[in-house]
Amino acid sequence: METTVKATSILSDEHKNISKVVGALVAERDNLKSGGALDKEFFEKAVDFIKNYADKSHHAKEEDILFVEVHKDGVEMHCDPIPQMLHEHDEGRNCVKNIVDGLNEGDNEKIIAGTTGYTDLIKEHIFKEDNILYPMADDALNDQAQESMLEKFKEAANKFADGELDRLIEIANDFENRGK
Repeated sequence: METTVKATSILSDEHKNISKVVGALVAERDNLKSGGALDKEFFEKAVDFIKNYADKSHHAKEEDILFVEVHKDGVEMHCDPIPQMLHEHDEGRNCVKNIVDGLNEGDNEKIIAGTTGYTDLIKEHIFKEDNILYPMADDALNDQAQESMLEKFKEAANKFADGELDRLIEIANDFENRGK
């Protein structure tokens, strides 16, 4: 019996929500660069989404579940892109810290730099995961590993307060048209 839903397809779907926020961040960054007013509430919501959805939920599933699974004995991939993915997760966190620092200091240039760093990085990062890492992992992992990851993903989602993930997805959906 072959698993119909793979854990990586859930992660790819989550990338779609992250990409909605990235599109809105690019639009708001461009507005700031052209001398527009800072929409502090927008950036605060974007940071909330990134910290809690992209990092605390999505990256946690990758780091604590998928990456652990592909590093188990007996799992073979022709190369190991995971150290690079972990490095990029850390780089993304640093960019978000710059956005937060810019908001706290009233420094639009720091907000622009942090936003540019984050959006450029995460677009490439998502491409690499969706087109390289996830297919490699799917080829390397058996159905039992896939089922185990799906169960662990459910457990991870249960760690959030009721309605919290829905609230974060709503932020992404609200931002979707802003980035077009």
